[in-house]
Amino acid sequence: MTAIRHIEHEHIVHRCFRCGYCKYPSDYSDFNCPSYKAFGWDTFAPGGRMWLTRAWLSGEIETSARFAEIMFSCVACDNCKEQCVFPKFKDFLPDIFQETRAELVGEGRIPPSVRDYFKAVAVSGNPYKLPQSERGDWAKGTGLKPFTNQKYLFYAGCVGSYDEVGKRMARSVGKLLADAGLSVGILGQEEGCDGNDVRALGEMGLFTQLAQTNIETFKAKGVKEIITLDPHALNTFKKDYPGLGGQFKVQHYSEVLADLLKKKKIKLKAWPVKITYHDPCYLGRHQRIYQAPRDILKAIPKAEFVEMHRHGANAFCCGGGGGNFFTDILGTAEDSASRVRVREAAQTGASILAVACPNCAKMLSDAVKMEHLEDRLEVLGLAEILKRAGKETK
Repeated sequence: MTAIRHIEHEHIVHRCFRCGYCKYPSDYSDFNCPSYKAFGWDTFAPGGRMWLTRAWLSGEIETSARFAEIMFSCVACDNCKEQCVFPKFKDFLPDIFQETRAELVGEGRIPPSVRDYFKAVAVSGNPYKLPQSERGDWAKGTGLKPFTNQKYLFYAGCVGSYDEVGKRMARSVGKLLADAGLSVGILGQEEGCDGNDVRALGEMGLFTQLAQTNIETFKAKGVKEIITLDPHALNTFKKDYPGLGGQFKVQHYSEVLADLLKKKKIKLKAWPVKITYHDPCYLGRHQRIYQAPRDILKAIPKAEFVEMHRHGANAFCCGGGGGNFFTDILGTAEDSASRVRVREAAQTGASILAVACPNCAKMLSDAVKMEHLEDRLEVLGLAEILKRAGKETK
């Protein structure tokens, strides 16, 4: 058995004494760790994973399918990092879990759904096993042109390019950017998978290959500034790509739309509707972008914005992070993250659940159906909401 690569991290594993703060929000109102909420066993909580990893490193337990399932059930929501009370090692918690998964990948001891996900991305360039030639089809009718020398590249990502809910979000954002007069282009079939979830699941070789290919493409095209649809792409472009030579200015589309509203490039009419907002983990806790989406929603005349009880840094994950969007290890039972989250949204009395991530949009849209909330709650992306509240842009 190989040990975790960073000695500092191995030392930290032995310092955790499972106090349990990591599985709650700051007010301890409910369990905030999606895998613990779904399965109810402490082994699925961050503290349990730390003790299992310690035992695994010391040879007290062997690698097994059950151990792998527990490690890969983490959705990389970063709640443990947010809530851990020990500042000297809290920042390393997600790294420890990711490195453990990387070790399991190296040993070939991974759940079948994870293996299938890696294979699809490696062979087809996307998790959907769909042709690369179809990657830019979502943009038809948006007014977006292929990237040549525009100021911005709009990066749609795999979900925005292939999933029906994701494509709807990508089209709404792309058209709004084009109609507002931004100099923006797309790569279409030349766009590649960003690799964020591949990295989160521990396949570092495949991630590096994807990232280096994207960096080479971006540089060859002269890309300097990127607007992402997906917070997952935003995260890896900002956090991981610079270490591989990919230095770009990267913004999430919510930041750009908020700025366009301030500059009055997008005109809005009154819309008397009650809206709540779900913070995506990769936009919020990972990248600390909380205000821009709220500025967008609060700019709509006559709209009433209400927060869910758990919001901002305490928001409950939709369950689609860390690759679980594709591997579905958490499942869809009553206490699965997405179903818990839409019930919480419905409790606000809002008729619109606003989202800023295509993964969240798909997870929560499906959960609305499973909870039979279709007549009470509609999941919409920020740009889709602006379209409904919009006048002509200039």
